[in-house]
Amino acid sequence: MSDPSTRSRGPAPEPILRCSGLRKTFDERVAVADVGFEIAPGETYGLLGPNGAGKTTPISMICGLLARDAGDVIVAGRAVDTHAVAAKASIGYVPQEIALYPDLTAEENLRFFGSLHGIAGDELDGRVSRVLETVALTDRARDRAQEYSGGMQRRLNIALGLLNDPALLILDEPTVGVDPQSRNAILGSVARSSDEGMAILYTTHYMEEAERLCDRVGIIDEGVLRAEGTRRELVGLVGEHDRLRIDADGDLEDAADATRRVAGVASAAVAGGGLDVLMRDARGALADVIRAVDGAGGAITGVEVHEPNLEAVFLHLTGKALRDEA
Repeated sequence: MSDPSTRSRGPAPEPILRCSGLRKTFDERVAVADVGFEIAPGETYGLLGPNGAGKTTPISMICGLLARDAGDVIVAGRAVDTHAVAAKASIGYVPQEIALYPDLTAEENLRFFGSLHGIAGDELDGRVSRVLETVALTDRARDRAQEYSGGMQRRLNIALGLLNDPALLILDEPTVGVDPQSRNAILGSVARSSDEGMAILYTTHYMEEAERLCDRVGIIDEGVLRAEGTRRELVGLVGEHDRLRIDADGDLEDAADATRRVAGVASAAVAGGGLDVLMRDARGALADVIRAVDGAGGAITGVEVHEPNLEAVFLHLTGKALRDEA
């Protein structure tokens, strides 16, 4: 599959979303610290980070669901805050939680929520038909939501977010806990919406989803946007580094310290019963690393070498392994 970051764009269009300096504290804990980014029409921007990294709080502020302590949000030329009704009309929000009436059919759910948006008549008919097709549920339109699998309910949740034909679609971890078939259907519907010109903000802790869908990615951890850019730009932050995964038993902290002293090693972190090592020419220096781990009392049970990807970037920027924090 082609890298979304290689798409030809032409002149940069006016952003659908501009947010800057977003800050939120709860008691004395800083949940979001000066986060800001932009999203253009037809662009999918991914917020990549583990659970608890601070993804949901900024999107709640962008949607106007949560008051911010500082910062600005502009969507489709309008300022957004908790009272900005007109600006919110340009946003489609798909939360992590399923927001459906289980006793209603898919079509009835869509018609009810469409009426809340003030959509009626032929326009409502057309939109219901279109969003059901986008999420591949046309043939199940008259089945009750409670008869759907969890993945199908999430797809219907996305249809609700698309119903008001938003300029900005925000999806918060839309594939958590779904089966592979539904996951592929969800990713396909997101890609189609982007191709049709919709600006999309997509939060995930799955590196492969960010690489597949997103034109640009913001890496967020502990409420701080550590870096953003295209996949190629972000991978460039780690240069020619490879990621070496070492499964091992024993004193892993000592093994990590010893590994950091090997020539070419940029970082070594204990993660999930082993070590994640970022280094140049992992294959060429593998013997040196194995000797370092062995000399520090580590008993190696497996070794894998990975080319640079967004997981390597996350490790480089945060000192954490994304998959073990998710």
